Amino acid sequence: MKNWAFLFPGQGSQYVGMGREFHDNYSEVQELFENANDILKMDIKKLCFEGPDDVLVLTENVQPAITLINLACLIVLSLHEIYPAAAAGHSLGEYSALYAAGAINLQDTLKLVQHRGKFMQEAAIIQPGGMAAIMDLEEERIREICTVAGAEIANINCVEQVIITGPEVEVNSAAMMCEKAGAKKCIRLNVSGPWHSRCMEYARERFDPFLRACVFKEPQIPVVSNVDARILEAGSEIPDKLGRQICSPVLWRQSMERLIGAGFSNFVEVGPKKVLRGLMRRIDRNVKVFSLEDDASLTTFLQAN
Repeated sequence: MKNWAFLFPGQGSQYVGMGREFHDNYSEVQELFENANDILKMDIKKLCFEGPDDVLVLTENVQPAITLINLACLIVLSLHEIYPAAAAGHSLGEYSALYAAGAINLQDTLKLVQHRGKFMQEAAIIQPGGMAAIMDLEEERIREICTVAGAEIANINCVEQVIITGPEVEVNSAAMMCEKAGAKKCIRLNVSGPWHSRCMEYARERFDPFLRACVFKEPQIPVVSNVDARILEAGSEIPDKLGRQICSPVLWRQSMERLIGAGFSNFVEVGPKKVLRGLMRRIDRNVKVFSLEDDASLTTFLQAN
């Protein structure tokens, strides 16, 4: 029996129609959707399956939607008797990882990501900004440039890809400086806010009481925290880490190196698209990594294992 590390995607992996096949084929997933409708007080099924895209992509909508699809994929794997031995989630995906580890229940998971999305959207209106992907430039050089330009690092995804964030002027300035410093590409991202920056301080403050009101249990499997790439040891430290995550960079490369260093060599991305699978191939080509989001990917995964 392989020890699988489950990886859960975050915001940006959404698409209209995600999760439909698993919903149609598994009564357990249908029950999950019904429960989610009741918890969220919204027609989350219609949002996931019909959109429209401009409504789905709104931060307050997409965060519970992606989380729900992550959990639907988790259910499908459990029905095939495949369970995580460790977990990590990219930004928003960390809530799915904590759910998979038994640290938080379904209601709190969905309500927290709904609040998180709402407050982040509000923060982006108060302090608008943007993000850019910097390709093939040393992380330390990017950090130096961000300090000078007033931008910040949002995600360290792999050696070749670092995401910067902050107010528009600062991000544009930093991106131009990165190009001059030799970056292969600087790509502006189609996002609605400066995520993982000081601009999200409003969201962190508003969200904190909801985090403190939740009871987090000790994770039953190792879960790597985004903010420091360390294994979460106790339920009591989770609210602080999740609160800090809103304004802090996602240390994804370091998190994956932590899991690989702990002996994990079999990974599966549990949720829509294949973003994390692609990043893992850039982080370490020696590990096995699959993705799971629909019937075709499920078949591929089961046949290979």
